Amino acid sequence: MWRDAMPSKFPTRVARACICLCSIILVSPIDALVLQGRTNSYYSTICGYSAPISRHTTRLNFGVRQLPRIGATLLRDSVEQDSPRLHGGFQPDNSIANAASPFGRTHRNVARVEKFARLPVWPAWNGAVIFFLSRIFGQDFAAKVEDFVGGRVCPNFYNPPESTSPFIMLVHHRHSFAPWDPIRYFQRAFILPEGFPSHPHRGFITVTYILKGGFVHRDSLGVKQTYGAEERHGGKHTQWLHTGAGMLHEEMFDTEPDKGGISFLQPSSQELYQLWLNVPSSQKMTPPEVELLGGEEDTPVIFENGTSTIIIAGGHSGIEGAAKAQSDVTILHVCMDVESLWNHRLPESHRTVIIYMRKGSVSVGETLVPVHHTAYMDPFGSELVIKAGEDGADFLLMAGEPLDEPVSAQGSMVMNYPNEINKAYDDYQMGKMGKPWDHKLSDDEWLEHIRKYPSEYTNIQ
Repeated sequence: MWRDAMPSKFPTRVARACICLCSIILVSPIDALVLQGRTNSYYSTICGYSAPISRHTTRLNFGVRQLPRIGATLLRDSVEQDSPRLHGGFQPDNSIANAASPFGRTHRNVARVEKFARLPVWPAWNGAVIFFLSRIFGQDFAAKVEDFVGGRVCPNFYNPPESTSPFIMLVHHRHSFAPWDPIRYFQRAFILPEGFPSHPHRGFITVTYILKGGFVHRDSLGVKQTYGAEERHGGKHTQWLHTGAGMLHEEMFDTEPDKGGISFLQPSSQELYQLWLNVPSSQKMTPPEVELLGGEEDTPVIFENGTSTIIIAGGHSGIEGAAKAQSDVTILHVCMDVESLWNHRLPESHRTVIIYMRKGSVSVGETLVPVHHTAYMDPFGSELVIKAGEDGADFLLMAGEPLDEPVSAQGSMVMNYPNEINKAYDDYQMGKMGKPWDHKLSDDEWLEHIRKYPSEYTNIQ
């Protein structure tokens, strides 16, 4: 399969490969550190402040409050130059979503396709090498290397967020943690912890869907959860966290092996999606809550015609998932055999439909959606028909009814207006959401901290 992904002029590129590999040996550690700076900007966006975090840190990094607004522009500007732009540029006036449906249309078409930057992290040197390989052998080959070894994260900042309502952001993580890697221990001690230490949120839902590995969750409500895709997680692969009026949580990678699991030579593979899902204004100041999903009752799997569909939220083919969404949304993980067909019926209200390609490629009508690209459907039609490419396909589909409300999203808060964002950060600074804790605290120390500094929003009437 990898050989098929190589360009036809492969012999011509062997010399380039030799030169570039020598360059990698000489400069990849430097490049990894330079590129790590961009990753830290993304990290700050998620966590609400810069990492690493001191035990009693409460002061926010000013730049974080300008993200993802600035981050979206920065990341789009850094998209790899040979990424194909199959359709026109972004449409900030939201004219597509507001247009009237043409008479008689039944199939959804693609409005545009774009590719977001993939940033090197965990480990950054893997990401730097993959970046060079993408220049030599192309994006398809690099995507297969990334899937095999990890080392990159891809934040999809939807901008402006009203154009993709109720979806704010999707992040695709693919990482690995090797027990024998000495640089790993230096990085987590002095540069970047392995995960996301305690940070605040208000006004939206985070949906964290684990494909490989897992997370250990602790929050200012006093809840600890371990979830993921491994046997030790008991089938609970998805966390549905409604941040409500405000809470702090940490999500640290669960790199512990199963019983009789990984050896010293085998890295711990981690892969996940995190989706930021907006909620109606009436639900933004409700009590925060968190639940785990997984298993046939919560997230049923449908097999049909060479395809499999995992229902994270909403429904497919008359079967519904158990997620308690605050608005009308559907989130599906779809895997397709080579050149198979997949059909999905869309309610008329689902004017927002987004596809993110994890592996392979698909065709929607006349439009090709390559690996690691994001496709935005137009709002017309009741049926989505997708055909897998010659390597099959693996994608995440997000569809929903737009909330038709203003969106103000900065840092780790999502509200309707800027003054509400300012109020959210003021409340955080005052400790109303709880106070940050060091991710190195034991469970007993963390619980003692939470009893002293809990979120005040757990029992809102």
